[in-house]
Amino acid sequence: MRVSKGRHVFNIVMCALLLILALFPIYWLISLSFRDTAELSGHISILPKTFTFEHFTRLFTEKNYTQILKNSLICTLVSLAFSLTFGLAAAYIMVRSRFTLKIKKPLTFWVLLIRVLPPIAFMIPLYITFNQLNLLGTRIPVILACILINIPFTIWFMMTFFADLPEEVEQSAKIDGATEFQLFRTIVLPLVAPGIAAISMMSFMYAWNEYTYSVIFIQKSSAYTLPISIALLNTEDNLTQFGLVAAAGVISVIPITLFVIFAQNYLIAGLSSGAVKE
Repeated sequence: MRVSKGRHVFNIVMCALLLILALFPIYWLISLSFRDTAELSGHISILPKTFTFEHFTRLFTEKNYTQILKNSLICTLVSLAFSLTFGLAAAYIMVRSRFTLKIKKPLTFWVLLIRVLPPIAFMIPLYITFNQLNLLGTRIPVILACILINIPFTIWFMMTFFADLPEEVEQSAKIDGATEFQLFRTIVLPLVAPGIAAISMMSFMYAWNEYTYSVIFIQKSSAYTLPISIALLNTEDNLTQFGLVAAAGVISVIPITLFVIFAQNYLIAGLSSGAVKE
């Protein structure tokens, strides 16, 4: 069925409008971050009239953003590494029937339960535990809290990918003398590369943007993460300094954007090279 010229033009116009609506907040954030403070204090036009790196410079010279970025990266990458390591292994063991687990169904239920409960439900027991261990004020509680949330998510998400793998490939590898670890590392993981890329993106974004646990467990400015520091910029004293807030927002988006670009490329590679041919 041929689409009329008028309908085709209408579709293009609607797509352009949706694209503008989606990209305008990103443009506005970047635009505010590079404008002069004097311009931000008055009437703000759509197009910037000034260009400056003042706000970014102040973040690193006055607000200690070098340490803040380091804290966020440590919390995010460490929690991501542990979540993938234990989550992938647990998901594979729970799916494959050759691993005898008498508590498989209850364990699957508890994994789902931890995932669906809101993070605030674990706040009080975690706070009491970390307080007794004298860990409050450090990065360790935030890392452990992110691991607690991301491991069940990884298990539940990856179980479907492992279940869809044909067991004939694994049986052939075992006949060739591969151990369980070699089978898992060299055969299974490459085949589920798309799932690993997807869960890595989601786990990375959760840990990078984590605020609820950070604001409770981190009680020292030396251990502040990026979400806390951005929230503290918007106080009564700095309420009108939109440039600092916008610059901090731009900085917070850059690592996520880079990670998503890398993971997306890996996802495409995994989809094209991980297919099983019979």
